[in-house]
Amino acid sequence: MNTITIALTKGRILEETLPILAAAGIEPAEDIKKSRKLIFKTNQPQVQLLVLRGSDVSTYVEFGAADMGVAGKDMLLEHGGRGIYEPLDLGIARCRLMTAGLKGQSTPSGRIKVATKFVNIAKQYYASQGRQADIIKLYGAMELAPIMNLADEIVDIVDTGNTLLANGLEPREHIADVSSRVIVNKASMKMKHAHIQSLLDDFAKAVV
Repeated sequence: MNTITIALTKGRILEETLPILAAAGIEPAEDIKKSRKLIFKTNQPQVQLLVLRGSDVSTYVEFGAADMGVAGKDMLLEHGGRGIYEPLDLGIARCRLMTAGLKGQSTPSGRIKVATKFVNIAKQYYASQGRQADIIKLYGAMELAPIMNLADEIVDIVDTGNTLLANGLEPREHIADVSSRVIVNKASMKMKHAHIQSLLDDFAKAVV
């Protein structure tokens, strides 16, 4: 049987994915959280795990370097879903993708500046609203952009909203609900269908 490679997202998603893998009968051969390795064997000889940045998981799956992956819906929307199936919502790492700005200030009329790491999502969202927006790509500390007058608004993930509040910002418009999904490479789904479908069924039982 061919090896199945599953790409996992570092951080909170990884922590919430590991119990689901365990319930599906897949356990890493060593403690992922304590290791600096990026590739891990498991108790199933035909299954190996990769641990990647969230923004890279869908790329590894799209190009077949991984057969399957677990990624946040935000990353899948940004990626565009090329070459992958999205068969299962694990319902973990829930949050919202929203616009946000300085508390008590309304969004300026006319063309606005928007800071985000979700460039494609932001372009599509503002276009769908019929609004002109200059998108500024940032990799972190989005909340600083409106404070320092770099941007009028940000597009970012909102969990509790406490980080926004602590920096004098407030959420504005809801773009999408986010949770973590299982994704599968389209070619792998054909070539390794029986094994992948069996894993998908095990994952589905684990999240019920």
